[in-house]
Amino acid sequence: MPARAAFEYAVIRVVPSIERGEFINAGVVLFCRTRRFLDARIHFDAARLHVLAPDADVELIEELLTHIMIVCKGGAASGPIGELPLQERFRWIAAPRSTVVQSSPVHCGMCDDPAALLEHLMRALVLPRSF
Repeated sequence: MPARAAFEYAVIRVVPSIERGEFINAGVVLFCRTRRFLDARIHFDAARLHVLAPDADVELIEELLTHIMIVCKGGAASGPIGELPLQERFRWIAAPRSTVVQSSPVHCGMCDDPAALLEHLMRALVLPRSF
């Protein structure tokens, strides 16, 4: 059994009005250096966004969220950022910014399986809860 590995993650947020400070969680990006793992999961609920900001540009937000997935995969299709090493791509995605798509502060811990942890974080932090 491989040793536990350190990981870092950030929650991807949609912030329709910077001034109001309201947001909805739309995804998680997770980086694990020793497992050479960088991936994100996105679940954008346009109906929830409409409650906070009826005039939000949904197409732009979907494009920005899709770009996060593309950068995680890397390669020429993701432009110059996608050519960077995994750690630098994670830092670029998780960097503080004042735009409609932002990330939470970076959190860290230890895990056995980064892919399984990413799915767990999505269920716990992003996907709607069943009652």
